[in-house]
Amino acid sequence: MSQIQAIRGMNDVLPAESPLWQRLEGVTRSLLGAYGYEEIRVPVVEHTELFKRAIGEYTDVVEKEMYTFTDRSGDSLTLRPEATAGIARAMISNGLLRGARHRVWFTGPMFRHEKPQKGRYRQFHQIDVEAIGFAGPDVDAELIALTARLWKHLGITRVQLNINSLGTPESRRDYRVKLLEYFEGHASRLDEDSRRRLHGNPLRILDSKNPDMQQVVAGAPLLLDYLDLESKEHFAQLRATLDACGIPYVVNPRLVRGLDYYSRTVFEWITDALGSQDAVCSGGRYDGLVAQLGGDATPAIGFAMGIERVVELLRQNQPDTAGPAADAYVVVSGPRAEVEGCRIVEALRDALPHRRFELNLGGGNFKAQFRRADRSRAALALILGEDEVARGVVSVKPLRAESGQSECPVAELPARVEALLAG
Repeated sequence: MSQIQAIRGMNDVLPAESPLWQRLEGVTRSLLGAYGYEEIRVPVVEHTELFKRAIGEYTDVVEKEMYTFTDRSGDSLTLRPEATAGIARAMISNGLLRGARHRVWFTGPMFRHEKPQKGRYRQFHQIDVEAIGFAGPDVDAELIALTARLWKHLGITRVQLNINSLGTPESRRDYRVKLLEYFEGHASRLDEDSRRRLHGNPLRILDSKNPDMQQVVAGAPLLLDYLDLESKEHFAQLRATLDACGIPYVVNPRLVRGLDYYSRTVFEWITDALGSQDAVCSGGRYDGLVAQLGGDATPAIGFAMGIERVVELLRQNQPDTAGPAADAYVVVSGPRAEVEGCRIVEALRDALPHRRFELNLGGGNFKAQFRRADRSRAALALILGEDEVARGVVSVKPLRAESGQSECPVAELPARVEALLAG
């Protein structure tokens, strides 16, 4: 019988890889808590209309990439391709807005039917952070400062911040007219995707990844030249705050982001360490989205960080992804020793909850068990045979030091183990 393989683009995270995921998730959770963000959890499946209305029908995500199906009730449902729309929907449907302000974060899997490649999967994971109800550039700067601090905590250095302003929908309409005129004048040089987007959303042409389009895109009018006064002031204040905080950045006038709900500030952290998949954290302001989804007009800003891509950066900095080492490995030999060994290791876990103990399971002679102890990277081996059980003692053997083996009464074992591990 043939083996069942994983679905293409949907990868397993194996135990050897999990420590880096746990490190990223732990550092992020701690940092977001320090900044006053609370966790929210939203469904993996939403009505398809939510994403069409929020993301935009002329985006690659909606046109090409969503996993959409009709359920038994005849409803069109979609596996979430991103989290912001679902979080905004949750705020509206649970009556959490009404003038209130929220700082929330979310983590979980997203789904897009893209061509799988390194750092880009069909099931991928994101950490998503949203500040809802905040209008000024101060929160834009704080979110960017938060991400800059996260890189420091993780020891990631090969990242660069790009920022831009998309202005308001009104200023973009004026810009859209000029952009349309420009691209219509170069229609013969547009690729198939760009011709399709031309009259639906010509701004999306600026985000083209086709190398043959880059010369045409480079000559297009700049959105920054068409910003309204308030958006210019907003962007200037953001830049002044980043300068004051010592956060370096590049103003990238071609940064438009792939989702239609963005306005004013957009930003992206990119890296040269992941090949063509250079974006590791992207976000921006979406002041019109809540109203677009049927709620009251509510300013908001957020970002999403690709976990797989950040984990790959961590792996490059820390190639050894082995799990945490045990503090002590408990070697047992004989039926009574196996029973007593289980009791002793549970008592040690009660007495020393901050320590990691690994009990030998599945039998094996002393030689095999000591090989397992070595693979666990434990500092100590606690040895229990039938003779030790009869005398009420445990043999203690340091595995990473030259000191010899000694015996310890079972009642004194927690204190002895802690003293040896504390050094």
